[in-house]
Amino acid sequence: MSQLNEAIARYHKILESEPYRDLSWVKELQERMEAEQLSSGGRLLCPFLRPNFVTQRQYDAVVKAGEALLAANYRMQRIALGSPRLLAKLELLPAEKMLAAIDPGYASPDVLSKLDLQLGNGSLQMTQHTGDAPAGVAYAENLADIFYDSPPLVEFRRKYTVTRTGGKQPFLSALLEAYRQFTASTSGVNGSSNGNGHAGHANGNGKAKRPRIALLEFRQPTRKSEFELFRDYFRSEGLEIAILSPEQLEYRGGKLRSGSFEIDLVYRRFSVQEFLVRFDLNHPLLHAYRDHKVCVVNSFRSEMSHKRAMLALLTEDSLTAKFPQNERKAIAEHVPWTRLFVPGKATRGKEQVELIDYTREHREELVLRANDESSDSPEFMGQDLSADEWEKAMRQAQRVPHVVQERVEPARLMFPLLSYGHLEFQEMNVDVHPQAFFGKVNGFSSFLSATSNGGFSTSAGIAPTFIIDNKS
Repeated sequence: MSQLNEAIARYHKILESEPYRDLSWVKELQERMEAEQLSSGGRLLCPFLRPNFVTQRQYDAVVKAGEALLAANYRMQRIALGSPRLLAKLELLPAEKMLAAIDPGYASPDVLSKLDLQLGNGSLQMTQHTGDAPAGVAYAENLADIFYDSPPLVEFRRKYTVTRTGGKQPFLSALLEAYRQFTASTSGVNGSSNGNGHAGHANGNGKAKRPRIALLEFRQPTRKSEFELFRDYFRSEGLEIAILSPEQLEYRGGKLRSGSFEIDLVYRRFSVQEFLVRFDLNHPLLHAYRDHKVCVVNSFRSEMSHKRAMLALLTEDSLTAKFPQNERKAIAEHVPWTRLFVPGKATRGKEQVELIDYTREHREELVLRANDESSDSPEFMGQDLSADEWEKAMRQAQRVPHVVQERVEPARLMFPLLSYGHLEFQEMNVDVHPQAFFGKVNGFSSFLSATSNGGFSTSAGIAPTFIIDNKS
């Protein structure tokens, strides 16, 4: 039995033993979740009674592979920005291309990003990298704090070393580092113009001041926002911060503001496509960004990471032949074959195939996914469809940009839940989301679902993630 399976079996055995069998500890656990607003629409964000465990060996493998894949992704983004031919393969909107051409004022296109992984015993497959909000990080960190002192985990910790993963502090550090780089690039350390007409952002001591931060998202009045947890944490660290929506912004006097609140740094939680459904390119945020008057994290270059066609570029050997060996190795071992789903020839291994015909003939091995990560287009799993249904899916996938991708088997593990006052075990799909800050992996969140497509259900939710190891 593997270390992970042995640890899971031990935890489940604890749950079924006295004094935990009466489940009185569950009521206290769930009350703490409610008190800390870890619920949505009256439903707990974590309906599970076990954290997701990742062994130290798995964690080390994720860090090594994840950081190599992130480096390769950023390398490919830089190449694509200088190549109209490659940029066209990402199927960016004209507005996305225009915004991607603007230098954000800091080194990395993604200050904050996440990897979508299927993590099994001895296997690791990345199905998506997004320059995105660290969604679930604050929730998972608060859940980890609650679970860490729960009676079953206290008993479990007698045999295992258990390490919590958290992202609030790395998130804040990454924002401050982006702002430091931004102020240096736009003004120099003495606060004067850098020759490009950009205003200074330094204080009288030549040091960048602490930014006033806007956490920017579209209002979602029906549920609590994770941004509220970040806001409270940032305020505890002495920062001025506000949660705002785009319609509350104005740009005047060379300053982005909301009322009397002047904004130095914006953290946005929406894509350009979502933004342009509601606003146009004359929006105050975009004016301030073009004028280099506000630091925006993630930069609009990160839209490139939202395109699954980026994986098509990474899995094209001719484009990565000069990449460092560790990056090419990580791509070969951990990224499924992906191609933009358009008529024509494509490489598959050492062969050239007609992509449409190949997709039709290898239905059970493939999946069709929308090119844009934020799209609401459904995912088509070939193994779940008949030949006629797959043909219909292929036609639909050619109307809106899609990729065809080698199917990755979901990682599945048993998790305990409370069902009508009783303990029950259910097999769940486990999607692990390592968070990265300036390309360095630091922290996990895990999303569990009972369905193969990861859809939300009554038994879906976030699970805190712990790194475990045997005590010596």
